[in-house]
Amino acid sequence: MDPRQEYGQALSRRHFFKLGGLGLGTAALSSMLPERAAAAPLSTSGGLPSVPHFAPKAKRAIYLFMAGAPSQMDTLDYKPTMGDWYDKDLPESVRQGQRLTTMTSGQTRFPIAPSKFKFTQHGKSGAWVSELLPHTAKMVDDIAIVKSLHTEAINHDPAITYICTGNQLPGRPSLGSWLSYGLGSENKDLPSFVVMTPSWSGRRDAQALYNRLWGSGFLPSKYQGVSLRSQGDPILFLSNPDGVSGDIRRKMLDSLGRMNQQALAEIGDPETQSRIAQYEMAFRMQTSVPELTDMSGETQHTLDMYGPEATKPGTFASSCLMARRMIERDVRFVQIFHRGWDQHGNIAGDLPKQCRDIDQPAWALIQDLKQRGLLDDTLVVWGGEFGRTVYSQGGLSKENYGRDHHPRCFSVWMAGGGIKPGLVYGETDEFSYNITQNPVHIHDLNATILHCLGIDHRKLSVQFQGLDMRLTGVEEQHPVHDILL
Repeated sequence: MDPRQEYGQALSRRHFFKLGGLGLGTAALSSMLPERAAAAPLSTSGGLPSVPHFAPKAKRAIYLFMAGAPSQMDTLDYKPTMGDWYDKDLPESVRQGQRLTTMTSGQTRFPIAPSKFKFTQHGKSGAWVSELLPHTAKMVDDIAIVKSLHTEAINHDPAITYICTGNQLPGRPSLGSWLSYGLGSENKDLPSFVVMTPSWSGRRDAQALYNRLWGSGFLPSKYQGVSLRSQGDPILFLSNPDGVSGDIRRKMLDSLGRMNQQALAEIGDPETQSRIAQYEMAFRMQTSVPELTDMSGETQHTLDMYGPEATKPGTFASSCLMARRMIERDVRFVQIFHRGWDQHGNIAGDLPKQCRDIDQPAWALIQDLKQRGLLDDTLVVWGGEFGRTVYSQGGLSKENYGRDHHPRCFSVWMAGGGIKPGLVYGETDEFSYNITQNPVHIHDLNATILHCLGIDHRKLSVQFQGLDMRLTGVEEQHPVHDILL
């Protein structure tokens, strides 16, 4: 019998092999495949039964991603001797022939641009923090500052893709997708991975953000991040169309679910199962998301803590408050991408605006989580994709300058579940150009994040294209144990 007549549909390649592959050949092939190549069974929460690999310090995480790369020597990496180097050329002994972008490789000079911003010491650790971040300075005893991050990527899109997915080329699952896949969800009515892309105040021409940064790559699509919007429906197509009631939509989804289950039984495509799960989640979110985004119950004290833009949809302050509300509802991973940190020029004008956007809300988020007893089991990470050069791009004066991309060192901070508070880790040379102590690769950073959530980064892998793929790549990487509790 023609299988197309039997099933009433076109014979797909997958369908053909499903029909024709049963028998001794399939049995023999299955016996030859390694056990880990099979799809891992899921636990009741949607995660893997073997995960977490050990007792986690954190159950959830928030990643405050500063897209565009903040200047480390103007924010967290104080270099006081650079004042004596103003307008002198960066020594070749420091640069050591390292790669430059095409934006400055043609410059005849590489003049040193000392930070125009004042730094002061804070907290028990004596951490030096720029005047641009007065609220961050108040919480240095709550956070660990890591000044020795490094990466190989030197341009924005590959660099952000690299730190978010573990590879400079598109197509890999993002950090949030790996967490959703491994750990599952603790709230059946909200996505386990939510993304926000708030407005910014600095340079208006910002790098584009592509949804592959929160995509699921070769993992099922149900593990991709769900983008929360600031206008219209918080999530696209959340509301019923005109003339369609909740009862009618429920009946439509039930009928669609039966057809999808039939297609799943016939063809065996796991994406069909993902589609069923996504439709059901969308239906439940019609109730859960409006409740999540309704801030009318927040106290004035809380709103004041996050700052004047806390109730303005689409701002970083509002996004941070929303992140806390998601954490309260057991959303597994929240990632906020704040754009506009690409200061190739006019640092004096643009960088203070960017810092004002994020400084108070980030501080408020940490304090809010701490007051509610949530910080101990919530990991918070702040940082960008690489650093900035100590030499000026374009014109230089003591009052203004620009900085090019610099992958060899940059600073991040971490707080909450599993992280030692009040710590400064890693050092760079006096030019903030090379790491001199405790280098941390971005794979090490991701291994550390996974470790806080109870995951051994070496064991969370999926076989794809004949390889065991993992977030942290194939080379030896390690969590940064010195900053872990």
